[in-house]
Amino acid sequence: MTTDVKAAQAPSLPVAILLILVPVIGVLQFRGIAAASAIGLAAAVVAHRRARGAWPWPQLDGPVLPLLATAALAVAGAAWALDPARSAITGMKFAGFVLLGAAAARVAAEDPAAPRLLPRALLLGLALAAGLTAADMLSGHAIRATVRGLATAPPELVFGLKPAVSVIAVLLPLAAALPGVPWAARAALVAAGIGAALMVPAESARISAVLGVAVFALARLAGPRLGLLVGGGIGAAVLAAPLVLALALPRLPALDGVPPSAAHRILIWDFAAERIAEKPWFGWGAEASRTIPGGRDLFDIATLDRFGLTSEASRAWFARPQPQRLPLHPHNAALQVWLDLGAAGAVLALWLALALGLAAARHGAGAVGALAAGAVTGMLSYGLWQEWWIGFALLVAAALPGLSPRRDQPG
Repeated sequence: MTTDVKAAQAPSLPVAILLILVPVIGVLQFRGIAAASAIGLAAAVVAHRRARGAWPWPQLDGPVLPLLATAALAVAGAAWALDPARSAITGMKFAGFVLLGAAAARVAAEDPAAPRLLPRALLLGLALAAGLTAADMLSGHAIRATVRGLATAPPELVFGLKPAVSVIAVLLPLAAALPGVPWAARAALVAAGIGAALMVPAESARISAVLGVAVFALARLAGPRLGLLVGGGIGAAVLAAPLVLALALPRLPALDGVPPSAAHRILIWDFAAERIAEKPWFGWGAEASRTIPGGRDLFDIATLDRFGLTSEASRAWFARPQPQRLPLHPHNAALQVWLDLGAAGAVLALWLALALGLAAARHGAGAVGALAAGAVTGMLSYGLWQEWWIGFALLVAAALPGLSPRRDQPG
């Protein structure tokens, strides 16, 4: 009874609850992760205040500094942004979310109950998410159709599982590294998570899941300092993204032989590179991807010809309303940094990547694998400012002190 009472009063309990709920929300309705993360992290901060009589003020070091600098650049960018109000509001919201996550990380770092609560919660959340993902696929998406109030599941509903796999991919290396958990249980959970991921038609998320576990295994062999190499690689990729595209795109073979969605992604990157070249130093402003000039247009015949998309099937696919030149964001974090914040933002991204690599190295092999998995997803999928993805990333950062083999302070 005493143990139960202490657990119920632990300041990190809201973070533990989030680790159970967020993977499940990722399956059922991923957009709910943003609100759930904000509420849960705030609850942890308040619980710490009640338990200790003082607020867990965020430590302004490590990745927090480049994140806040990025937010400040977004706010300042209102002076030259395509949409000044959107840029300023995005930057302010981003800063608030980062400070909340940093404060919650202190909660987990200072709560003696966190190393007991958080690993159990992560195991349960991952197991539920993997099971729900598999069950939804096997049931023809009847589970998620029911959640949405649909009598039958439309064919496109399958693509809504991609965020669930992305969440599972980042959490799998952390689960594989949990201290005090039998290796057989960890191996079974990793196998279940990868198995569920491979069932879903989401290439980038599946790559993320497999690569994250592989990098974790490599970090166990080579040492967690591999995180510095991962962070440096991410930063270099961001800095070099426009140059790499400029060199690679003209040398690509005809795209008629690749899936249309993959060809569309390449054409989006080509369009984004053109717009980056127009404002290379400070970009178009945070979230400018939504309103970039020409972004809602379809690709013209000259562009399709240039990339070898000349077959009737390709022309018909790109003639539909959906394949726009820039639908909401470039589906590549590096390109969106350049497009929204320019070279100034890319330098801040390099700083952030190095800080994340150093923090991952301190927290161990699981954190290194999670960083690699998250980077793959960010480079191939979601928008830089998507609140559900930011909320999930901050939850992971907040939970790390209670999940890591070492009880380092967050940073």
